[in-house]
Amino acid sequence: MTGEVLIVTGTGTGVGKTVVTAALAARALARGRRVAVLKPAQTGVAEREPGDAAEAARLAGPVTARELARYPAPLAPATAARLAGLPPVRPAEVAKAAIDLAAGHDLVLVEGAGGLLVRFDESGGTLADAAALLAAPVVVVTTAGLGTLNDAALTAEALRARGLHCRGLIIGSWPAAPDLASRCNLTDLPAVTGAPLLARIPAGAAALPPPAFRDRAPAWLTALPSRGTGG
Repeated sequence: MTGEVLIVTGTGTGVGKTVVTAALAARALARGRRVAVLKPAQTGVAEREPGDAAEAARLAGPVTARELARYPAPLAPATAARLAGLPPVRPAEVAKAAIDLAAGHDLVLVEGAGGLLVRFDESGGTLADAAALLAAPVVVVTTAGLGTLNDAALTAEALRARGLHCRGLIIGSWPAAPDLASRCNLTDLPAVTGAPLLARIPAGAAALPPPAFRDRAPAWLTALPSRGTGG
């Protein structure tokens, strides 16, 4: 493996992992890096519709987008695979695919489905297991407002329990007019997780035309180091 592998997980579904993945990819591309986006399991998307990896590539620019498995039901991958009668994805397959991509890319972004411990297969394999096999750092995408502290703290605790390094947190959809809870998140999230708050992606970023998205992404991520977190 030559390139860096970075795991992008979330505190749950719908928190903005894809837009964060796209922003990290756009920032890396702007710095001249070769980027791949790997989606181990895509659920809830019809066969001919673009999935999250393709959406990240649409926003970010010329990245390699790869999807290992796709299941029609909008459920956890293990459940969706069982209902579809299709083989599940195993953590070892995810790790191998990431290593293969890293041989030809400077950065591989592995975007999970749902949260860190959502099961890929019926034996209990998760994105955390794939991260452990890769010894890869993890970025956690969370939301702003009430309820996010508990979910973020549990995710950080699960990472520590497995000896995985959390590079930091990114709020995937920062409101234009943040309420009191959201403003408090800026100090409370690092306090309860022990991880830095790396960035806030503005709400509505995914609706921007791709050229505007690519122009703005580096500014959203200015707090990230130039190397080691997708840059």
